[in-house]
Amino acid sequence: MTREIILPGFSAKLKELRKARNLTQKNMAELLQCTVRYYQMIEYGQINIPVSTLLILANYFGVSIDYLLGFSDRRKRR
Repeated sequence: MTREIILPGFSAKLKELRKARNLTQKNMAELLQCTVRYYQMIEYGQINIPVSTLLILANYFGVSIDYLLGFSDRRKRR
């Protein structure tokens, strides 16, 4: 049985981080080497992403994975 985990905090944090850097969804798609539509689906919380993509995003924005997923308000990694 597969259960999908809904992480609304992730979508909100990702969008917030993208906009804070004045990046477009197209810019993010280029970073992740995916289509704009696929990136939109990530940002809208419509699909689960691989851990490797999560690591790319956390490293790019300089935040912890816990922050990106909405589990912590602490932005910086230890």
